[in-house]
Amino acid sequence: MNDNHESPHDPDRHGDGEDDGDGRRGADRHDGAPDPPDVPDAPEVPDGREMPGADVPGPARGRRSSAFRARVRRRLRLLRARARARARRRRRTGWRRLVPTWRMVLGGALLSVALACGAFAAGYLLVDIPEPKSVAAAEANTFLYSDGSLLARVGEVNRESIPLERVPVPVRQAVLAAEDRDFYSTPAVDPKAMIRAGWNMLRGGAPQSGSTITQQYVKNYYLDQSRTVDRKVREFFIALKLGHKVSKDDILEGYLNTSYFGRGAYGIQAAARAYYDKDADRLTTAEGAYLAALLNAPSAYDVHAHPEHRTQALARWNYVLDGMVASDWLSEEERRGMAFPEPRTPGASGPEADTSTGLGGQRGYLVETVTEHLTDAGLVDADRLEAGGLRITTTFDRNAQQALTEAVESELAARLSADREQDAAVRAGAASVETATGKVLALYGGTDFTEQFVNNATRRDYQAASTFKPFVYAAALEHASTDRSGEPIGPRSEYDGTSGREVLARDGRGTGWAPENAEGAQYGTMTVEGAMNQSVNAVFAQLGQDVGPDRVRDVVVRLGIPEDTPGLEEAQGSIALGTVTPSALDLAHAYATLAAHGLRHPLTLVTSVTSTGSGEEKFPLPPRRAERAIGRAAADGTTALLQRVVRHGTGMAAQAANRPAAGKTGTAEHDRAAWFAGYTPELATVVMLLGQDPATGAQMSLYGALGSDRVYGGDVPARIWARYTASALADRPVRDFDLDRTHEPGADLPDDYGTELETPPEPPGPADPTGPAEPAETAGTAGPVEPVEPAGPGDTEGPGAGAEEPGPGVEGAPEGMTGAPAPGGMDGAGAPPPLVLPPVPFPAPQLPF
Repeated sequence: MNDNHESPHDPDRHGDGEDDGDGRRGADRHDGAPDPPDVPDAPEVPDGREMPGADVPGPARGRRSSAFRARVRRRLRLLRARARARARRRRRTGWRRLVPTWRMVLGGALLSVALACGAFAAGYLLVDIPEPKSVAAAEANTFLYSDGSLLARVGEVNRESIPLERVPVPVRQAVLAAEDRDFYSTPAVDPKAMIRAGWNMLRGGAPQSGSTITQQYVKNYYLDQSRTVDRKVREFFIALKLGHKVSKDDILEGYLNTSYFGRGAYGIQAAARAYYDKDADRLTTAEGAYLAALLNAPSAYDVHAHPEHRTQALARWNYVLDGMVASDWLSEEERRGMAFPEPRTPGASGPEADTSTGLGGQRGYLVETVTEHLTDAGLVDADRLEAGGLRITTTFDRNAQQALTEAVESELAARLSADREQDAAVRAGAASVETATGKVLALYGGTDFTEQFVNNATRRDYQAASTFKPFVYAAALEHASTDRSGEPIGPRSEYDGTSGREVLARDGRGTGWAPENAEGAQYGTMTVEGAMNQSVNAVFAQLGQDVGPDRVRDVVVRLGIPEDTPGLEEAQGSIALGTVTPSALDLAHAYATLAAHGLRHPLTLVTSVTSTGSGEEKFPLPPRRAERAIGRAAADGTTALLQRVVRHGTGMAAQAANRPAAGKTGTAEHDRAAWFAGYTPELATVVMLLGQDPATGAQMSLYGALGSDRVYGGDVPARIWARYTASALADRPVRDFDLDRTHEPGADLPDDYGTELETPPEPPGPADPTGPAEPAETAGTAGPVEPVEPAGPGDTEGPGAGAEEPGPGVEGAPEGMTGAPAPGGMDGAGAPPPLVLPPVPFPAPQLPF
């Protein structure tokens, strides 16, 4: 091999060993080339080739090989040095080190986008639409008077959800102008609004909300009001999902029903009631604009709660209206003609206007009565009532309810005294029913439901006393019963009114029951009409036996007294004297049946029950069909007899109503209760006063209460009845009873029955209009008479007779006479002089004693 042959690995072959004049070899010109890897000291020779100098003899070959390795080592050291120099030249120094390269900028941007997209995808997947907050979904049950005005709103939250269709379009637009004018054209989340709000805060401006109506709805309905990043992030993603799943109208409806407007009102319906005492569908544009303005600051912008903020509230109201003009929802002309709609002052719309709790005064009694009626009748489940969200329209008449409340309170206020211990036991209850429909128009349950929880209008624990005597007479007419002589029972039928006389069974045997008359008064033989006027126990105890206790009980139930009323479990002779304990409402229903000529209308407290919100549900109510309880002849005959009680008997105080009236008084045993049950052609009303120990709740006597020795049904109860009836019917023409002329045996009625009177006559009355309608106690008589236990055939378990009030007495009677007519009745020879009575302004049935 030629010694001058160059190895292919010799760098000098490529000119790399040559200097370029600047101390660099040719290979150095390739700046930027990567540093070469370390080269081994003795590189291998490719296959098929010989190491240079392989054929040279040993010493020469060794020297040449050493020189080659030395050159390789020098070359590698040179390459490493050049690489280090190039690295030093590429290193940035000074301010250049602070400026990122374009590669860094691009890489950072791409990484940020990737992270943001990942975070968004993760948030959208991980954040679900939660269940609504319980408080956001909670609604009150709304109770309405018969005219649709608010009676009470009962529930934890003052809210009544309504469908969007019930919100006037201008009111919706006012809310959009105040909160989100681009609601229908922007997505659920508006980035521009969020950026604008953030930029305004960075500039030091007032905090602005970047939330859309959808986001606000999410906050109201699903989340809390906290100001945390976590809540804001969840709000963002829930709003996005909601915007894809729910329509804009549904979101706006939800927002209007969940927003807080101040005065404890949640939702547009409750707000309309709280500020303008009307339903939302009756709001004007100006009123809607004010409610929309309240959303920004519900408490501060209430011009009555915070009059110092009135200027700001008006400015916000103007802002809303100007926004409506800018959005072409309101014309400039309409805008100029608008005046600020002054909201009502809380409590300014009458005694029943403040309904934040809904149970004060009489409202609690009314609501309780309706609620029990709905659940007991199976019309609405108790759990559904508890859940809330029901709109219940009652039969209560707002004017009648106020009239009844004022009548009770005014009559009692004039007589109650804090200095009399007995007056602390006085309680009052009342109920009024429309005779033509059976609708309950008014109730009086007590002084205040929040103080006295027992409803005196519906309680069933006080004896009805003599108010049951008309039912005995109605049963006699209905069943064509005969007296002991075999003659049909009618107003002229004669009975023995001797106090303490034993009642005889139909077979003539004694029953062992000898009820006493009130205060032991003796009457002798007298007509049924006279006995009704004077409320003579002895006569009606015998009359009940002649008719039959079972028949009396049957008529009582058919007229409207519930069959499960205490005292009606069995047919007993004492039923004739009112040992049964119906409520005032029960008794009013039965008397309404008499006024309706024997037609019993179902007792009605509710006319409609619907659920609130967009998914309105109507609860079915039973049909109101009248049923024939007793014949018209029996009912009208009883009415004719009860008219005489008001004209000439114990119920004369009821004449102050200036209306044709029929009624009956009642005083329970030991004066524990005093009743007046009466009716006009339009209304049947029952008023009761009862004695109850304020500490224990036990029944007490009314002796000495109200400034009188005794409390009679013909006194304060009858006066309450007259005051209420006159007020409740003040705007109606005076009408007389349209009675059947063939109502009973032997009774002739005047020709002018059933006519309508043009003007109410002047009220008659006793010489002393402030005194009781009934005389004082009869001389020689004592207090209540202890009952006589029945024995033998016809036994009864109840007391023999209540302590009924005496009749009006007999003026001009011989000295020593106790007011009892002589045998033979009050007609004919030997009778005492006729009764001296005030003139009767209405045509009365000609039914002599």
